[in-house]
Amino acid sequence: MTTCTCDRITTEVGSAELASRWSLPGGAYWGGRWRTECLSLEVTDPEDDSVLGRVHAADAVDIDDAVTGVAESLRSEPWPLWERRESLERAARILSAESGRLASIISAESSKTITEATREVARAAETLRLSAAATDVLEGGTLPLEDSARGAGRVGWSRRLPVGIVAAITPFNDPMNLVAHKLGPALIGGNGVVLKPSQATPLSALAFVDVLLRAGVAPGRVAVTAGGPGAGEALVSDRRVDLISFTGGPRTGELIARSAGARKVLMELGGNNAVIVCADATVHAAAAAIVDGAFGVAGQNCLSVQRVYAHAAVYDEVVRLVTRGTEALVVGSKRSPRTDVGPLISAREAKRIEEWVDEARLGGAVVRAGGRRNGTFFEPTVITDAAADARVVTEEVFGPVVTILPFTDLDDALARADATEYGLQAGVFTESVPTAFYAAERLSVGTVLINDTSDFRIDAMPFGGFKRSGIGREGVRSAVEAMTEPKNIIVNAAL
Repeated sequence: MTTCTCDRITTEVGSAELASRWSLPGGAYWGGRWRTECLSLEVTDPEDDSVLGRVHAADAVDIDDAVTGVAESLRSEPWPLWERRESLERAARILSAESGRLASIISAESSKTITEATREVARAAETLRLSAAATDVLEGGTLPLEDSARGAGRVGWSRRLPVGIVAAITPFNDPMNLVAHKLGPALIGGNGVVLKPSQATPLSALAFVDVLLRAGVAPGRVAVTAGGPGAGEALVSDRRVDLISFTGGPRTGELIARSAGARKVLMELGGNNAVIVCADATVHAAAAAIVDGAFGVAGQNCLSVQRVYAHAAVYDEVVRLVTRGTEALVVGSKRSPRTDVGPLISAREAKRIEEWVDEARLGGAVVRAGGRRNGTFFEPTVITDAAADARVVTEEVFGPVVTILPFTDLDDALARADATEYGLQAGVFTESVPTAFYAAERLSVGTVLINDTSDFRIDAMPFGGFKRSGIGREGVRSAVEAMTEPKNIIVNAAL
C-alpha cells in the first residue's frame, strides 16, 4: 500500500485540474486503477512557467506496488494475441481522432510547437499501428534438426514469448511517441510494462495510457507514474523487472546498466550528429535540410544536426545559406502555427547552452546567427571557426546550435565526423555514387543518410547507434524481437 501523506487540498485541486483541463482521469495508474490522491508534482509550461496540473510523484513503495500489480496481471489475467492486436489498432484510431486534444497536451508541457506536437500524435498512432501489425515476429519457425545426424527422428519449432515485465523510462523531447515505441512493442509481445516518464512531461504519458485502457488493453498490464531519481532507482533495481528500456543520457544509462546486472537492456543514449557536404553536393538543398534538421524541437532531438563539415569549395556558400535560413526562422510562442522554434525545456538548459556558446566565442568561434538567450528561449545559432575541443563540437548540445567547419580531404572529414563518443546517425551530401558508398562504409554510426541529414527516422526501421549512442535497436519490429525470447519445442517422433 502507498504511504503517501500529501495535503488533501492539493490532492483535490490537482485532480480537478487534470480532469477539467486535460480530460485525464488521474495523476498515475497502477494496480488496475487511476490514482487521484497525492498529486504533488507540479507540471509547468516551459514557455511561461504557468502550472498546467499536478500529478503523482512516486516513491519506492509506489514503484513496488506498481511492479506487483503488473506481475499479478501476467500471472492471472489472460490476454491473447488477437485481443492485444485489436486493442492497439483501436488505440491508434483513438489517437488520430483525438489528435487536437493530445497535441495541446504535448505542446503545453514540452518544447514542441503545436505544429510539431500534432505531427508527434500522428507518429504515435503510426507506431501503434506498426506494433499491432508485428504479430508475425512472434510466429517463430521450424528448427533445422535434420541438418544433424543427432536430430534424426525429431521435429522441432520455436515460438517467441514475452520476457515478462518491462521497465520503460522515457525523456521529455518526444513525450508521446517515445512512450509508444516502448509500450506498443512490449504489449503486442505479451509483456507487462511499468512506465516512468520524464518529470517534465508526464501528462502526455498519462494521456497515452488512458487511450490504451479505453481501447481495451488489459487493465493490469500497464502502470505509469512520474517520480524522481529514487523512483527510477527503485524501478531498475527491482529484480522482478526482466527488461529495461531507457531513452536518455549516457551518464544515467551507465547507472542503469550497473543496477541492471545480468538482465536485458535497450538504451538510446543520444548523438552528436554530423553532416558532410561534399564539393559536388547540391548546396541549396543541403543548406535547407541542415536548417530543418538542426532546429526542430529547439534542437532537443537526438537526431539533430550538430556538426556540419563542408568542403572548402562550397564552405562559404553553405555558411551563407544556412545563416540566411536560420535568421528566417520564427522564434516565439508554441501556440502559434507560425512559430518554428519554441522554448527549451527549462531555463537551466537554456543557460547551459548559453555558457557553451559563450565558451566557444572565447575560444575564437564566430557566431553567424543567434547566440542570445531570453529566459527559456535560445535563438537558433550558427557557429563557425570553432576550436576542435569546444564543447559545441565534442559534446551533445541538445539545443538549437549548429557548427559549420571546412574540410579539403574526404577521409579527414570522415575521421572528424567519427571523432566523438557517439555514433547515432550521419548525413552525406554528394552527387557521386562511389563517394556515397565509400562514406557509408567508413562512418561508424547506426544509420547513414545520403543526400539527407541525420534528422530522419521512420518508426518501422531499426533505430540505434554505435559506441555510447546506445545498446540494441528500437523501431517496432526490432523492439518486439528484443522484448520477447525464443522458446524451442522438440518432439522425439521416434518414440
